Amino acid sequence: MSVEVNNLVKIYGEQRAVDNISFKAKKGEVLGFLGPNGAGKSTTMKIITGFIPQSEGSTVVCGFNTADAPLEVQRRIGYLPEKNPLYKDMYVKEYLNFVANLHKIPNKQARIAEMIEMTGLGEEQNKLIDSLSKGYKQRVGLAQAMLHNPEVLILDEPTSGLDPNQLVEIRALIKKLGEEKTVIFSTHIMQEVQAICDRVVIINKGKMVANDTIEHLKERVTGGIMVTVEFAETTTKAQLEKIEGVKTVKALDKNRWELLGSKKADVRSKVFHFAVQNRLTLLEMRRETHSIENVFQELTK
Repeated sequence: MSVEVNNLVKIYGEQRAVDNISFKAKKGEVLGFLGPNGAGKSTTMKIITGFIPQSEGSTVVCGFNTADAPLEVQRRIGYLPEKNPLYKDMYVKEYLNFVANLHKIPNKQARIAEMIEMTGLGEEQNKLIDSLSKGYKQRVGLAQAMLHNPEVLILDEPTSGLDPNQLVEIRALIKKLGEEKTVIFSTHIMQEVQAICDRVVIINKGKMVANDTIEHLKERVTGGIMVTVEFAETTTKAQLEKIEGVKTVKALDKNRWELLGSKKADVRSKVFHFAVQNRLTLLEMRRETHSIENVFQELTK
């Protein structure tokens, strides 16, 4: 595993900002790291990068413990914090050259040009950072995070301030980077989670409340697979409850029903056979999917 977080605790005075969190992130994976404001996301990310120490537990990045070998960890991490710290009185290309010198990057001009191209900063590269829009400042932050070609990318709200076209471009870039690197990605935009993340970790009030794929979390919230059906003819709740795999039946309207199957039971084929056997006309049948917003609200309310 590229990143291992084990029983992580961070205490500020009497407050446990992070409370016994454990998870792993592997190469070739985009891990969504979600939670309400104040849940402990940014604190956890800062601990993983070695920016602040933990109170208890451990974090290991590419085999190096952040407490024992912070410099080795930082060499392998690209980090874009929530509040993007840029030298605003420098020009874009000048700033990236400065960062390249810090990392002692060989062939730095070629690498800087590659990052400028990758993040869409071509027309802005000779501009003062302070004159850039918030979206372009975010792009500069992404470029500096990726400049030294790190094995792990930790991105805290990386798409903040981007316009819709920029969002599409940066989402695609993060998804592509996730094919060959480990990406831990924090956001409040649930559509991004759906579009980018392979798996999500959700924390609430410092505690981890979920660590799974989005589809599995949807099933966990609903308790199974939900199907809406509508017949032309009248049937009864008692009849529908006898369909194999159906756990609960709820009437929505005249001849329209909501059926909940078990987590592994997609009951649509059974409903079809039920309709045929009872000579019912099936007007509609569709599998309902809860949105990631529903899942997030259910787990953090």
